[in-house]
Amino acid sequence: MTEHLTKQTFVEKVFDYEKNKEWKFEGELPCIIDFWAPWCGPCKVVGPVLDELSKEYEGKVNVYKVNTDEEQELGGAFGIRSIPSILFVPKEGQPKMSVGALPKETLKKVIEEELLVSTNN
Repeated sequence: MTEHLTKQTFVEKVFDYEKNKEWKFEGELPCIIDFWAPWCGPCKVVGPVLDELSKEYEGKVNVYKVNTDEEQELGGAFGIRSIPSILFVPKEGQPKMSVGALPKETLKKVIEEELLVSTNN
């Protein structure tokens, strides 16, 4: 299932942006972070898709959500200007941001190509 992150849990599980200037991923598994808000129509479309993907890739990819209304500092730290914005974080290398509601097949393609994870391995 998707997990909602606060600034505190984000710093522990993803990236301590206050301590580190260079990207340093803190997690054990690659992850997807959905920056969203409850009033956002496209976010309501993406949410259930990410829930499905979190089940399909359970144990391989963590799926997190950040409510940009409640966690404005996190949204600011990542320059979130429009939502949904989805951050794909590989185990090694730099994260990649995607803006807008992506269909499930596109999300799966990014997971497999950018995060190097498939449902088969």
